[in-house]
This record gives sequence, structure tokens and C-alpha cells, in this order.
Amino acid sequence: MKRFVVLILLLASVYDAESQISSGTVITRILNSTYLKNTSGENPNRKISVYLPPGYEQSKKRYPVIYYLHGFGGTDSIAPNMKSILDLGIARNKIRPYILVIADNYTALGGSFYSNSSSIGNWSDFEAKELVAYVDKNFKTIANRNSRGIGGHSMGGYGALKIAMLYPDVFSCVYALSPGLLAFVKEFGPNSDSYKQLAAIKTKADLDKSYYPKVIAACASAWSPNPNKPPFYIDLPFNYIGDSLVVDTVVYKKWQANMPLYMVDQYASNLKKLKAIKLDWGRNDSPRFPVQCGMFSQALENHGIEHYAEEYIGTHVNKIWTTDGRVLNEMLPFFADYLEFE
Repeated sequence: MKRFVVLILLLASVYDAESQISSGTVITRILNSTYLKNTSGENPNRKISVYLPPGYEQSKKRYPVIYYLHGFGGTDSIAPNMKSILDLGIARNKIRPYILVIADNYTALGGSFYSNSSSIGNWSDFEAKELVAYVDKNFKTIANRNSRGIGGHSMGGYGALKIAMLYPDVFSCVYALSPGLLAFVKEFGPNSDSYKQLAAIKTKADLDKSYYPKVIAACASAWSPNPNKPPFYIDLPFNYIGDSLVVDTVVYKKWQANMPLYMVDQYASNLKKLKAIKLDWGRNDSPRFPVQCGMFSQALENHGIEHYAEEYIGTHVNKIWTTDGRVLNEMLPFFADYLEFE
């Protein structure tokens, strides 16, 4: 009986401690971007949400920064959940206090794919150059690569790997949660129905009703825009004449140049400059994620690039920003291990 009472008191004390967690602050700003000026009508004024840890205003310390990239169809609106997870991580001593930044990368077609585009703006440069410079100027950051990490989920995981590859002088480590569009596989391969479905869609309203065709259109808007080709002003790597597949090799190469699996050969030396690389994926996610993540990990291994790759039991969304999820229990501690603190 005494043991039961002690257990109840212990659980009560833990609950009481976590109910009094010190609270960080999320502030929002609008960044008028030079890099995002474009010819497609996308708004270059971008909202950013910045998590400042408990005690930030009173402290004289400077802090490492994690740049987090949201997924397709998302915005910086993940910020409220971000705050509670970061507060909890700090309270449980899983992590030391960070600044965490999320920018709104939503576009008319659902996402920028964090890529430089002649049509919708230069989103890679916006994230790695303009946003980093703005945050360093306006917040108490440790303004060097050793104290900057980049991570993201799905489209954001893709973007994190790509930007880390392109800008190892800006970021020192990367964590990609279920990164998408690493390669031409499954739903985005030539023999899927996605390209046929997109070819049959003629209006934006109909495009918005279909997931995979919309993702493909967003990729094309970033990687192979064509201002002379309505209705969506894009070129595709795979087209169909009736049931016959026709490969546009020029566009195919443009897409390969933007897919991380095929970028490894060119950017292996940049990847080796990073202090740490990790990607993970859920076993019960769409089949393309285990396939493409395994392929990417193998490509890194073939180049002798040290990294971590982990499959866990989960789907695409059920264990990300949750108390039992990958952000709190894996991604944030990963950055705590590899970023430099003051």
C-alpha cells in the first residue's frame, strides 16, 4: 500500500512540474523578400514565426538557431504546437534552449519545394541567405554555421537536405523527417497514374482537388516552368500520347538536378563538410518513402558520407509534432548534440 501511495505522489509531482513549464515566446514578423520577387504573382512578403526560449528577454546569452521547413500545403502555422513541444523539451532537459524559425513557403500550387525558380522566386536563396541574415540581425543568435541547423518534414525534409547540400557554409547539420521527392519513385515515377491525371486537368479548381497531380505541378513550377504553356505554365518530364509514355529528356534532366538522390554525386564534397546528417521515415508511410530514403542513404554511403538513417514504426504524420514524436525525441536532441552553444 505504501508503495502505491509513493507512486501516486511521484506521478503527481511529475504532473505538477510539467504543468508549470516555463514558457517560451513565439513572435511573428513579415519579411519583404528581395529573392522572392517573381513573375507568377506569388507574394514576396513572407510571414515568419520565431520561437524564443524561456528567459530570452532577460538573458544576455546568444542562442543556436534551428531553421525548420514545413511540408507541402503547410505554412508557418505549425508555430503554436512548436512552442509547446520546445517548452516541454527544455523542461525535460532533453534539449538546451534554442531559437527555432519557420517561414511560410506556401505558394498558389501548395509549396515552393524550397527551390530557386525563374517563375515563382528563389526560395533556396531566401531560406539560406535572406532569412538567415534577417534572423541574425534581429535576434540574439550565435551567427555562424556551427550554431545553425536545418530540418524539416516531407517537402520540408526534401528542402532541408537540398539546402544543406547547397549551403554547407551556412548550416552545419541537417535532420530530414520523412523527406519527399528525393527521386523518381512510386507515385512520382513514370509509370504511376499521376502524370496521366495531371494531363487531364485543365483548371486550378480541379487541380486543387487532386493531391499527386498538384504536387507534380508544384514541382514543375519550381523546376521546369514554361511561361508560354497554359493552363499551369509548366513542362513535365513524362507525358502521354494516348497510353504511350513520352519522356522529355531536357525536362527530365532539370528535375534530376533538383532531386537530392541525383544531386549527391555533384555535391558529395559539400555533404562531407556537414558535421552531422540524419534522415528518418515511418515504416507504414506511403511505400515511396522507405524506398527513396533507402536509396538516398545508400548513395551517401557509396560516397563515404557519414550519416544516420532510421526507420521507425509510424506513418507520415502520426509521430512528428507530438509528445511521443520524432521532433521532440529525436530531431531536437540531435541538434543539441551537434550545434555549438555559447
